[in-house]
Amino acid sequence: MNRISIGDLYGDLDRRLKQLRQDHSAVARSRAVVERALAGEQVYYGINSGFGALAQKRISPDKLEELQHNLILSHSVGVGPPVSKLISTLMLKLKIHCLGLGHSGVSVSTFERLLWLVEEDLIPVVPSQGSLGASGDLAPLAHLSLPLIGQGELWDASGRERLPAGRCLAERGVDPIRLQAKDGLALINGTQFMSALGAWALERSAWLVQLADILAAMSLEALQGSIRPFDARIHRLRPHPGQAKVAENIRLLLQDSQILESHRHCGKVQDPYSLRCVPQVHGASRDALDYARGVVETEINSVTDNPLVFPDGDIISGGNFHGQPLAYALDLAAMALAELASISERRTFLLLEGHDGLPPLLMKETGLNSGFMIPQYTAAALVSENKVLAHPASVGSIPCSLGQEDHVSMGAVSATKLWQVVHNVQHCLAVELMTASQALDYRLPLKAGRGVVLAHEFVRSRIPHREADGMFHNDLGRAIELIETREIADRIRGELGPLQ
Repeated sequence: MNRISIGDLYGDLDRRLKQLRQDHSAVARSRAVVERALAGEQVYYGINSGFGALAQKRISPDKLEELQHNLILSHSVGVGPPVSKLISTLMLKLKIHCLGLGHSGVSVSTFERLLWLVEEDLIPVVPSQGSLGASGDLAPLAHLSLPLIGQGELWDASGRERLPAGRCLAERGVDPIRLQAKDGLALINGTQFMSALGAWALERSAWLVQLADILAAMSLEALQGSIRPFDARIHRLRPHPGQAKVAENIRLLLQDSQILESHRHCGKVQDPYSLRCVPQVHGASRDALDYARGVVETEINSVTDNPLVFPDGDIISGGNFHGQPLAYALDLAAMALAELASISERRTFLLLEGHDGLPPLLMKETGLNSGFMIPQYTAAALVSENKVLAHPASVGSIPCSLGQEDHVSMGAVSATKLWQVVHNVQHCLAVELMTASQALDYRLPLKAGRGVVLAHEFVRSRIPHREADGMFHNDLGRAIELIETREIADRIRGELGPLQ
């Protein structure tokens, strides 16, 4: 009932928060354990002790609120451009979900203020750099928590302007809260920065892998490639799940193709790998992304702060904040998505070469016009950038906190790299969308497969055919909009059924 899935990430989170507004008794129960512990003499990490290398220093009872307040202030040292309002919103909702599982000991008043921030669309501004991904995402989560104490910044409704949090609270007649014992630590220990970026990327990747198959089918038709490498018998002999799904998608998209029939007996023996090996390459990316999705789903449904509070009264320090599982998974996801862009750019290159009657650079009068030469440059540049971004961050541990935290995951770097890779991949796929559509225009009046026709017609309803140079930047922007709306898949689903 409480589980958040990547497949319905936004809906699941909204339903979960609605449930927690109605009933957060688990929060109250875990808080009662903390209150009983505070009445005793034992020292508990981060509740009545210092943090990190200062864990052995006991804090007097009259200083416990100040300890938590100082924790938020001292850890708010993030730098770099902020993540988007969408990512900050995901962070906030995932933090509420985690605390609501009832093993963090956060005070009810602090928990209710977090719920209020979401209700009022008061979303904190969170810098993108500064987390080691072990001890949790300390700096990003500290910035996420600053508005609770009247500090930091909040996004305006548009997500473009940054407003002082104290002023926003005052305008609503609301005072900052006083953090109680354990509150600050519960707020900033956790993996919600990494998890939010990873969940966003993997939710989007479910569509990008389908789009990559659609584009491969469009390019295959435009280049008069063979459907034989997609024969189901081939893929039964190497039964990787993703490979079989991709081949099935291509067969579905190429149903009733006149173009395939027109060159069935042309004598061509084999296509280049970027056409012939689409199931193997796209499929491997799918399988890697499925693994990463499973890791992130486990993470966002876990309790990842420290120490953890148990109903029997135990408060136990552990390491659930360590981001190593996420670091590996998000590094792998970046590699898998980068390869979708890499093979897409190779298909774009083939489309420009003038194969089988296509005009070179996909315009009839080149020389005067550069044609689609330069959009391919953009794709090539982004593919090269992805090669740098795909280098794993998870191999880069570095000690900190005077050696107390002597191994860290660097999963936050994995997450921000993945965020950039997703944007780059979308633009590479947008270039293939433009060039494949332009090439298919030259195959008319022969019709491509039914799925390809649907995609091609949809693109042409938004982006015109070009026979002279123009502002391709604008066309690329429209292609990105088509990708982000996912309407192409909706149209194909309505006519042919869902893609795998």
